[in-house]
Amino acid sequence: MGLATPDTSHLSRPEYATVYEPAEDTYLLLDALEADRTSLVAQRPTICVEIGSGSGCVSSFLSTVLSPSPSLIISTDINPAATRATRETTLEQRGVFEQCQTRFVQAFGDRLNNSVDVLVFNPPYVVTPNEEIDVTEEASAWAGGDCGRKVLDMLLPQIPELLSPSGRFYLITIEENKPNEIIEFLQLRGLVGTRVMERRAGREHLSVLKFTRTK
Repeated sequence: MGLATPDTSHLSRPEYATVYEPAEDTYLLLDALEADRTSLVAQRPTICVEIGSGSGCVSSFLSTVLSPSPSLIISTDINPAATRATRETTLEQRGVFEQCQTRFVQAFGDRLNNSVDVLVFNPPYVVTPNEEIDVTEEASAWAGGDCGRKVLDMLLPQIPELLSPSGRFYLITIEENKPNEIIEFLQLRGLVGTRVMERRAGREHLSVLKFTRTK
């Protein structure tokens, strides 16, 4: 029997109307984290970061995966309603949580460099005109511009700087995002990437990519 999915029923309230609700991409990410539970617990992570936390479902689930490890889980989102939703989703969890309204981890400056043991990102990956990126708070959760990569490509160069020596990075992609190209990009910067889980959801072919430092 698998771990329970966090309760996000509070998202039905009007104040959370702009928050991205858990969907197939979310559940695929949860499954990938649960599949790695043994190695994640053995890693004994100190600092975990979820970028674009939305509902907080993944951050909350990650704390369950890592239990009883006393990890700090930092959740960021540019949508203020999402940071509030994440706070509410994680209230019932044992763990140390911090929410921050910011793009990626910009509010932290360089304080997280070489310190993030587990980094998770379900980016806005849908292929759209670039003008749709961040046009509304709802769009910030899904509109990805050209190839669905415009937002993700702003973050990718920072990943090697953020990860600790034993750090790992989990990323959701669809085929239109050219996941093999992402793997090659980060490989040139010292990270090894693999597809650890895949699933088809309607017309989308979802993948979870996992990156670790080159040994």
